[in-house]
Amino acid sequence: MSLTVWANHELRPGARELFYDSLARLGCRVIQSAKSSRSVLTPGEPDPTLAEADIAYGQPDPDEAMRCPKLRWVALSTAGYTRYDRDDFRTAMRARGTVVTNASGVFADPCAEHALATMLAFTRELPRYVVNKLGPREWNYADGRYSIETLQGKTVVILGYGAIGARLRDLLAPFRCRVIGVRRAPRGDEGIEMVREADVATVLPLADHVVNCLPDAAGTRRFCDAVFFAQLRRGAFFYNIGRGSTVDQTALLSALRSGQVRGAFLDALDPEPLPPEHPLWAEPNCHLTPHLAGGHREQDESLVRHFTGNLQRFVSGLPLIDRIV
Repeated sequence: MSLTVWANHELRPGARELFYDSLARLGCRVIQSAKSSRSVLTPGEPDPTLAEADIAYGQPDPDEAMRCPKLRWVALSTAGYTRYDRDDFRTAMRARGTVVTNASGVFADPCAEHALATMLAFTRELPRYVVNKLGPREWNYADGRYSIETLQGKTVVILGYGAIGARLRDLLAPFRCRVIGVRRAPRGDEGIEMVREADVATVLPLADHVVNCLPDAAGTRRFCDAVFFAQLRRGAFFYNIGRGSTVDQTALLSALRSGQVRGAFLDALDPEPLPPEHPLWAEPNCHLTPHLAGGHREQDESLVRHFTGNLQRFVSGLPLIDRIV
């Protein structure tokens, strides 16, 4: 039976050709929405053609998706799914047997590599030498050589432990780090020490590095607040590759200025774009990247392969990868 795939994900030219060629080989009809969307942070617009589809790929409007009884699978093109993390949406999808997946597997490698890169940058004091090259250009051999550290044996706490956290755990294995995962409800099969979000205070005093992968949700907004930062081991490093809304940036700024947090690398901020006058830009021990941790040159091609691989599983009646509903 031929399937109709509705799509509104904005793809770069090479990936777009791969998408259409792959679906043509599978005998699918494609409805390309006139209103494209690239990010879960930007709401997709309603599109009446969604009602014709068996499968929605990209960022369909959640309210409209609930009104489309023909839909059998909603394939989100992002790892985040804030706008779909609603009881009414989940209930509606489950009631008619509609599967919902995200693309978290696509972003696990680049996000984990980004986190590791920033951890090594702090440990080896690389930001200090970027500043030195641009400024005084001093050859502080002895001072620098005996102040840098290694990652060996450090304790790393990962908030919102999931696909990204698991990949980061693998990358940290050669450094013999103690990795502690934090999630709302640990499953028990993670293979590392795990604690519930409600018990995070028990592990924060142990942390040399805290990597925040938390999604935006009602229970995670401002999760990293003044109390959170006060509970950290003094001089810990903090990294955000989750969502900007999960961090109280005023509290983080205070913690940076007091030395409670020695440094921060932030890839997710609130708001985005962060205004040029925001004090985090000027904070010397805080470094910002514009929400690119999950990106790489072949990101769109990887997204298409993830979707078409799942599409083959869907046609074959196999369980889908990265299922969330």
